[in-house]
Amino acid sequence: MSKYMTKQRRTLLSYLRGHADEQLSAQEIAAALRDERISLSAVYRNLAELEAEGLVRRSASNGREASYRFVGAEACRGCLHLSCKRCGRTFHMDAGSAEQLTQVVAKTEGFALDKSDTVLYGLCEFCQDGKKEE
Repeated sequence: MSKYMTKQRRTLLSYLRGHADEQLSAQEIAAALRDERISLSAVYRNLAELEAEGLVRRSASNGREASYRFVGAEACRGCLHLSCKRCGRTFHMDAGSAEQLTQVVAKTEGFALDKSDTVLYGLCEFCQDGKKEE
């Protein structure tokens, strides 16, 4: 963990923990924390430090803006994640399914997936069916 736990960092971490099932851009985070007086540059700086510490993961795909997801929670360690391209929610893949997938990839492709840093993109159940989550 960083030497300094500033009020901004505490606020950012609290926000990220509360949105652990989402991938968020720095702009989205800054907008959500506007009332806390945390600037976009402070969000970027803290996200970079949290990424270096292994507490957040940065990802960018298909020319989209980079997004961040909190992985500091114990529940995220060693999990494959599924991320919905429409609503942005990120889910833990069932451990049994994840194990089967990694074994199939290892056997057929000779490739060992890094479960701690793998996100599979698609559409969640609600976005596929046009349902609204309750």
